[in-house]
Amino acid sequence: MGNYLGSTEQQQKEMLQKIGLDTMNDLYQVIPQEMLVEKLDIPAGKSEFEVRSIIENMGRKNKVFSKIFRGAGAYNHYIPAIVKQIAAKEEFVTSYTPYQPEISQGLLQSIFEYQTMICEITGMDATNASVYDGATATAEGINMCLEKKRLKVLISETTNPMTVQTAITYFSSREIEFVMIPEKDGLTDLAALKEALDETTACFIVQQPNYYGGLEAVEEIEALVHDAKAKFIMNVNPVASTTLKSAGEVNADIAVGDSQPFGLPLAFGGPYIGFIATKEKMIRKLPGRIAGETVDEAGDRAFVLTLQAREQHIRREKAASNICSNQALCALTNAAYMSTMGAKGIQEVAAQCYSKAHYLADQLSKIKGVQLANDAPFFHEFITTLPVSEELVLAKLEENDILGGYPTEKGLLWCVTEMNTKEQMDEVAALVKEVCQS
Repeated sequence: MGNYLGSTEQQQKEMLQKIGLDTMNDLYQVIPQEMLVEKLDIPAGKSEFEVRSIIENMGRKNKVFSKIFRGAGAYNHYIPAIVKQIAAKEEFVTSYTPYQPEISQGLLQSIFEYQTMICEITGMDATNASVYDGATATAEGINMCLEKKRLKVLISETTNPMTVQTAITYFSSREIEFVMIPEKDGLTDLAALKEALDETTACFIVQQPNYYGGLEAVEEIEALVHDAKAKFIMNVNPVASTTLKSAGEVNADIAVGDSQPFGLPLAFGGPYIGFIATKEKMIRKLPGRIAGETVDEAGDRAFVLTLQAREQHIRREKAASNICSNQALCALTNAAYMSTMGAKGIQEVAAQCYSKAHYLADQLSKIKGVQLANDAPFFHEFITTLPVSEELVLAKLEENDILGGYPTEKGLLWCVTEMNTKEQMDEVAALVKEVCQS
């Protein structure tokens, strides 16, 4: 097993040469040097108990805030205890890919239920068994739209920058043209979009709500994109989709996103889970797997893998997609959350997010010098500009165990969810006022 699991120094050297690198450290060039360590500072000869204590002390250096007003793609929502209890059951934690349906009924059913609920929320006909995260889902959605004569991809500048970077990286070895459609007053510039659309456009991606919190004019966008015979991809927040018009209702071709808000904790950045949902006409272009419902030889309800692109396993670099795995445990967690909360429960979460975010925006706007960056309608995120340094405001909030808005080039991006109380929001407003008027 050692030879199977590991790799020799010679094998490592050959792999590095193949990708044009000299040392293993070259693999980490994009990571800031101050974040890299040669090894953990653990003395030799320690017992498991002692090592655990040392590691736990290291972990305490991380700051865990009790009051969070930051989103930007990772959202702090309440997770019912039963969700974690179900997801922690060992038969789900240790389960493997369900190739053999006769012994994988429970896992297949959990995937099927997850897919069904994602389709209900997005208003689409089918979704796959999940991908790594929302950014990956967006890139895979683009891949579904590319055609021989349509290799230009339009992306709104109001899309999360990390999603954009992931998409561009995905296609860095292919001759795909990426064009960014500018932002205007917090929303996609529709005039610029109309001008950029042509017969070479494969698709246009817009985030709803967008990175700055704004609610895009998705129905107008859909008309422009489809008039150019291009595909329309909506990157959606699933919580907001229970209140706003779904991707299916506005006739989008593909809905993508990250369902982290459905039962997955922030957890210092993962793991998350991406979804891709589409209309029936594009089902065979979906990467990954689709679990389906059928009956067994006794006529009882049963579950199988209805569709999976086997070429992904055997064609390697020639495959349309290399997504072979899925986030099954995260999908199970999503399904448990959605089942526990129910449709009305999730809509109540969305309603609280909306009303509380607007309350905080109103309170901050009353402070002299603090302004909303634009007048665009928003869901539960918004940007403010400040008369003082953002660092001063964030430092003051941190002193009071509050994680403030996320710094962007346009101002502080605030996020409010059902987890934030009126007392917390009033405290934020008071502290921001104190710094701005000192």
